[in-house]
Amino acid sequence: MSEGKNLDRIPKEGLPPDEILRAIHAFREDDIPWREGKTWSLMYHANDAHESLLKDASEAYFSSNYLNPLAFKGLKRMEQEVVGMVREMLHGDSQVCGTMTSGGTESLLLALYTYREWARKVKPNGHHPEVVVPSTIHPAHDKAAHLFGLKLRKARVDEGQAAVPGEMEKLINKNTILICASAPSYPHGILDPIREIADLAQRHKLPMHVDSCIGGFMLPWVEALGYPIPPWDFR
Repeated sequence: MSEGKNLDRIPKEGLPPDEILRAIHAFREDDIPWREGKTWSLMYHANDAHESLLKDASEAYFSSNYLNPLAFKGLKRMEQEVVGMVREMLHGDSQVCGTMTSGGTESLLLALYTYREWARKVKPNGHHPEVVVPSTIHPAHDKAAHLFGLKLRKARVDEGQAAVPGEMEKLINKNTILICASAPSYPHGILDPIREIADLAQRHKLPMHVDSCIGGFMLPWVEALGYPIPPWDFR
């Protein structure tokens, strides 16, 4: 590791710790100043005290491995408690369960993978599974479709960039295994008409996935402050 020259092979001799750290800090000099709010949706910075807390919490479990939750019961407990808190915030009942992921992309990958596996059991003759989405759906859906052999059918949205249930319904056919919508969409910040799309999914006996990665966790607090938020969660 060197501040000036890129390495393309493992060096024959290691470097002192202080030199390694000096090089690492030097690498950051050309990074965008995210503490100044220059990286919308990439980095979130509340204040220095909050950042320090996150670092301390990460360091406490730095050498833990949640590959085996029975070996690291503290991590398992934290996950269960977070899932329980979110379930309550989103008006879920006792049947609602969940898991923590590394972020929005992994969450969507796991969701679409799960729906595909579900469809293979309930629709064994569905060899060409399709997912109906509005055209404003998060691009991680495209990643998931590519990885898991799904076809995304994208419906047009209205002038305000919100999904149109009628346009989505036109794309439903015998191969459809899932309907998706956003609350809110990325990067528009628009809530799709979740209630109407949920009714559509029920009429066609299809599961529905609500992607609320960007901003969705804020919606319960926005509603608690008295702003009118159409129902979008487990209600």
